[in-house]
Amino acid sequence: MRRKSVPYLMILPYFLAFLAFNIFPVVFSFFISFTNWNGISATKEFVGIANYIRALTKDSFFFLSLKNTILLTILIIPGQILMGLLMACLLKDFFRKTRGAFQLINFLPYLTTTVALAIIFQLMFDWKNGIVNGLLSQMGIESIYWLGKAGPTRIVVTLMEIWRNYGYAMIMFMAGLSTISDDLYDAAKIDGANWFQQFFRITVPMLRPIFAFTVTTGMIGVLNLFDGPQLLFSGTNQPMGGPGRSVFTIMIRFYEASFLNFEFGYGSAIAYLFFIFVSIVSALLVKAFGERE
Repeated sequence: MRRKSVPYLMILPYFLAFLAFNIFPVVFSFFISFTNWNGISATKEFVGIANYIRALTKDSFFFLSLKNTILLTILIIPGQILMGLLMACLLKDFFRKTRGAFQLINFLPYLTTTVALAIIFQLMFDWKNGIVNGLLSQMGIESIYWLGKAGPTRIVVTLMEIWRNYGYAMIMFMAGLSTISDDLYDAAKIDGANWFQQFFRITVPMLRPIFAFTVTTGMIGVLNLFDGPQLLFSGTNQPMGGPGRSVFTIMIRFYEASFLNFEFGYGSAIAYLFFIFVSIVSALLVKAFGERE
């Protein structure tokens, strides 16, 4: 019995930590989503599903944040996936000798902290001294108030998130490309197929599992978008979520309810509604990219 118990004792610390820092917070947040609690008082007023009803029927900011999150997802994911796929194919076919260096260069934004990226984009898109408006002025185009209007603000956040995450998609596609046999491309070349025909008839179909993985994980990442928009407008006179709350995502709404208004019960309800939404979207994506007979 002592010998059989040793392996379980060795892995016990991990499971204790997992129980304390993963399972318990999930269960506890689900419990307080049915209460009215400010996070400080010892008593928690049980309110049933009132928090969920409030989010679905009375909170206009909840639906605004959900709409903004879906819109940003539609803008970011295609650019992120297409840019990652394009860079992976170009490095594989045209930069064989310098592939490692270019892989590192393109992957560096993914390793850069969000704080640094937010500062960089604040400086680049500054209305008066930004390099982007400087280039536009050189071309005779009037300067754009990038971080002061709703439309341009969404463009800045979209570009920042694409530039930040396309390197991850590129690495995933590079791994997928390495599994495709060169014999397929050689046979296509003998049949007279050009690069674009090989790309659409061989590369894209063979990368179907990688598409499923990158789109699903990228979608979950964008749906949880918080730090980029939050830090981009920190220290400015803009309201939370940018001008007109144009990039007011659902995670920012959760943060506002829980840690600014101290409505931890209501914030937990928002988190669980969002969890249900993400689960449905993920299930639909898995089904859409599922293997065909």
